[in-house]
Amino acid sequence: MFTTFSGSSRRPRNVDLSGQRNLNPWGSSARDTILSGASKTVAQAQLERERRHREREQLAAAKQLQRVWRGHRDRKQLRCLWRHKFDLLYQHSILPEECRRRIQQAFPLLLAIFVANRSDDQQRLDMFISELSSLPASPASSFDFTVLNQFEWDRLARLFVAALEKRPGSSSRSLLVSTTAIVRERPASIRPQLKAYYSSLARLAREAPRTEPFEEQDRILCDAITAPLSLDPNDETLTLSVYQILAYSFLASPRLLLLERNPKLVAQVLDLTALSQSILHAFSNPVSPDVVKSDGSLWLLAYFVALNRFTPGSQGSQYLEALYLQMSSLAIDIRARSKARADEYDSGDEDTEAGNLAPLPDYVAEQLGLLVDEDGIADLISKFDSTASTASHMSDETSLLAGYTLVLLRSFPTHSDEIKMRFFQCDIQTADGPLPSIKYLWRAASKTHVFTTIVQQTNARETATSVAALLQQDPVHDLEWRTLLLFLELYNFLLRVTDDEDFLPRESHITLQQSQVTKRIRNSGLALNDLELLVSFLKTLAFTLYYNLPDMLLSVLDPMRSDTTSGISSSRLGSRQAQHTPTSFAGIIDMDLLGLRAVVSSVMRALYERDSRRPFLPKDFWLMTANFDMGVFISAVVMEEIRNIESDDEDTEEEEESGDRSSTSFHRFGRDWPPVDHRRKRALRAESLRSTTGPKLEVLRNMPFAIPFEVRVQIFRQFVHLDQTKRRGGHVDPDQWRIAMLSGEGFTQNSQRRHFLGRHAATVARGRVFEDAFNKFYSLGEGLKEPIHITFVDQFQQLEAGIDGGGVTKEFLLSATNDAFSPERSDNRVFFVSNNQNLLYPNPSIFDDLAAELRMRGVAEGTIEWKTAINDVLKRYEFLGRIVGKCMYEGILIDIAFAGFFLLKWASTGQSTGADYRANLNDLRDLDPELYKGLMDLKNYPGDVADLSVDFTIADSVRDETGGQRHIIRPLRKDGANIPVTNKDRPLYISYVANHRLVAQQYRQTKAFLSGLGTIINPSWLSMFNQSELQRLIGGDSSEIDVEDLRQNTAYSGLYVIGDDGQEHPTIVHFWEVMRSLKDSERRDVLKYVTSTPRAPLLGFSQLKPRFSIRDGGTDEERLPSTSTCVNLLKLPVYKTAETLRAKLLYAVQSGAGFDLS
Repeated sequence: MFTTFSGSSRRPRNVDLSGQRNLNPWGSSARDTILSGASKTVAQAQLERERRHREREQLAAAKQLQRVWRGHRDRKQLRCLWRHKFDLLYQHSILPEECRRRIQQAFPLLLAIFVANRSDDQQRLDMFISELSSLPASPASSFDFTVLNQFEWDRLARLFVAALEKRPGSSSRSLLVSTTAIVRERPASIRPQLKAYYSSLARLAREAPRTEPFEEQDRILCDAITAPLSLDPNDETLTLSVYQILAYSFLASPRLLLLERNPKLVAQVLDLTALSQSILHAFSNPVSPDVVKSDGSLWLLAYFVALNRFTPGSQGSQYLEALYLQMSSLAIDIRARSKARADEYDSGDEDTEAGNLAPLPDYVAEQLGLLVDEDGIADLISKFDSTASTASHMSDETSLLAGYTLVLLRSFPTHSDEIKMRFFQCDIQTADGPLPSIKYLWRAASKTHVFTTIVQQTNARETATSVAALLQQDPVHDLEWRTLLLFLELYNFLLRVTDDEDFLPRESHITLQQSQVTKRIRNSGLALNDLELLVSFLKTLAFTLYYNLPDMLLSVLDPMRSDTTSGISSSRLGSRQAQHTPTSFAGIIDMDLLGLRAVVSSVMRALYERDSRRPFLPKDFWLMTANFDMGVFISAVVMEEIRNIESDDEDTEEEEESGDRSSTSFHRFGRDWPPVDHRRKRALRAESLRSTTGPKLEVLRNMPFAIPFEVRVQIFRQFVHLDQTKRRGGHVDPDQWRIAMLSGEGFTQNSQRRHFLGRHAATVARGRVFEDAFNKFYSLGEGLKEPIHITFVDQFQQLEAGIDGGGVTKEFLLSATNDAFSPERSDNRVFFVSNNQNLLYPNPSIFDDLAAELRMRGVAEGTIEWKTAINDVLKRYEFLGRIVGKCMYEGILIDIAFAGFFLLKWASTGQSTGADYRANLNDLRDLDPELYKGLMDLKNYPGDVADLSVDFTIADSVRDETGGQRHIIRPLRKDGANIPVTNKDRPLYISYVANHRLVAQQYRQTKAFLSGLGTIINPSWLSMFNQSELQRLIGGDSSEIDVEDLRQNTAYSGLYVIGDDGQEHPTIVHFWEVMRSLKDSERRDVLKYVTSTPRAPLLGFSQLKPRFSIRDGGTDEERLPSTSTCVNLLKLPVYKTAETLRAKLLYAVQSGAGFDLS
């Protein structure tokens, strides 16, 4: 009984509220101090039991250790005793006839005592081998196989293999010869140790001497390699098993000197067909995932190529299939590590796809290079020749060749043009006669079920279900897709080297004297009806892959993962391996739906650009408005854009987390696949998300021609208004925004408001508007989207009169662009140059000229001053892009025309496929007509081009240290100065020249300009327009001026304000009569006189900002009209007759007088 204040006699419950836990089960508990009575007794008994249990375990462990030690000691003593007996046997010399008996006595001792890593045991083995070899043997054998029974020979062979694993190469010759002799006699003897045997041979092959005579050693190694292959030819399973171990235990080893210096020796004694079959079997039933995923697969591929080069008869369908499977599984690795190898020689490349991967070993790169050199491609084409059946059907083997060619293109992107050119130049011999390869592939592709089904869906409202069924894995569909993909790749190359005159040549342009290249191009081209079919196929498929991508992924992605190389003859990858391999499409690893979409989109855009430049399809052929409800299309697209804006932040955070996880995953499974594949998978998820939240936006970004131009312009303006509303807190009007800022919205202190508005205000001087703007506004970055306040000062630093109601800002932007694009700048820094049509593009020699200038000043290349000067120019290009973007953002038209090829680069920046601008021969005409004419003469030259002594270099004209001009010779390809241009590769030369002039020379300038432009105008908005449409968006509509539209959107002030009676002032009536009577060119002059641009806004004069305005300019009829271009104001004196008004107006317009800022 326990007495308490409450009167209760129950023992109080002991609760420990400390939160502490006893982490040591064998230590004393914190609660022991408060335990008493029976509880303490129980706890002490438990601790005692645990103590006794530990003592028993310690005793048992001690006994076990003693037993193990005694066993080891006894075995060691016994081995010492047996070694002593073995040594006694060989202590004295004996007569030859007694050797047989001594061998039989020594053999069991050797089996008992031999430890491979003991040098004395290795010496005893050598004595045994020496005596064994001394016995007389038959001429066909190295040993007398009667001295031991079969079981003993098998045990001896396995002992020899164990010895080889530990034997250094310098002392292994006799052991290797003996092992080879036994294995050749009894191939099955080492079957359990075959992997160890070939691994030992691989080590010996690596350790072989490089300088000493090696012929005999190579012969010994070659005999050892082939010894286990002496099998029963009827046992195909056993043969495949042994060859598979040979492949993955020996040929997958790096730096086998025997194969590197003398592959022919090994190739002559191997059954390479069986080797190919074993590799195919390995892909169906992999030995282990580690084998297939290791770097050894690259070495296996290299040796496989080397061995088969010396036995052309082995290169049948099984060889090609084995090569295709290996190349397909390694495509990502080869591409990334080839790039890493190239980056060792070109450290200036900023692309980081190669990551931190090691470059391909020299030997591997050399052997793989043989697949894509001229002989390798010629051999591939000859296989097409031998397997082609008819022009309308491709055999399974020909389809396999197509798949292999696609893998080559994806594995070696730097060689893709050479590969495509070889195909372009060849004919395929069919039963119907020879056909150009592209024409042959077109006829086969256009007859496929995939092609005809998609073409039939062109006008259907719902195409997703039909296309999804065609994308799912099926051997027949995979065969057809490979044919289609190869055709599209080659046809895209053909479009790049085809001039407009050769694309659809008119009969008047077909001359009797044509070069072989011109004939080849025209013979390879498609007829007009074929082009209509091809475009229907491309736009229908592309539309489905953009608009319905999530549905496609749901129905296709899982089957694609389950078997990455299906569609050849059977599934080649087991489920264990497939879990760790990238996705594939049509049996091509590293090709997924995004890859298919990129190929389709590239050809589609090339055809669209050509049709835009020189129409060959019916009007509105590209439109796909039947697939949408156009009545609500604009509002639906705007809602999709709003959803994208709202999810941007979440997407960014998710991408960062995903990047961390994928990086961790890559380091954990580091050698599986390059990080580029993880990026591809993230891109696939991102594209799926974009298509889910904005399918119409995806079509607008990547297939803008499917929607009418006027609708796209309205959408563009809606997007800009949406962005302005978001950024300005709903105050789109500049004055309202400034009032909101001054009232303190978003700021807590007056100093913050003044600082923010101060950053958006600048004083600029006439004559240096661009430089002053750069110095003041470059740091704003994206903040340039906000309204800016400009004050002009004259040459005496006096403030100019003017109220910035939007007009001074317009004047500033127009002046800044005119200053920046002027060829006569005060600092002699010409950012843009023009062609003979006055179309502007980035100055291609600006950095070469700057480098010459810096050298003249004694600035060393690579110094901080050098880099600063280069970066300053790049920053100005970036800022100029922002200024142009600001004009588009504010709806201000500028009277500047850009070259078409430069505008094409704008449109390519926001496309989902990420396809950069590809240089086109026709675009070169806009850049340099003389160079274009010279290249055309070269293309059509009927003689031997080699006589012209042209090589793969180009001369760039730059300024030298003295201010004059000099030429820099630059290679167009690696070692280009030593590669002459021939008749065969002149299309490639022309393509390289076009790429150098249109892309490489202007790359940094264009990249910086587009970076600045993209800061203000979302690149995806720009991708909604082609080059001619972008020019109209920048400078206005070039169609005839609509006087009635201008009249309805004109504001009046002063005497000309319309009164309550609604009647216009007589002078205004005269003005509109005169405007209607003027020619369109004269109307444009008037419009430019007032607004500084001769073109109307795309959506009519209602979009002109500020509005077109007219006010009175006094009553003196002798005065000329004047303007304030910054506010689009015409100051029109009161003229009493239309004739007087017409004469004065035209005189003022043609004289260019009367501009001011009042």
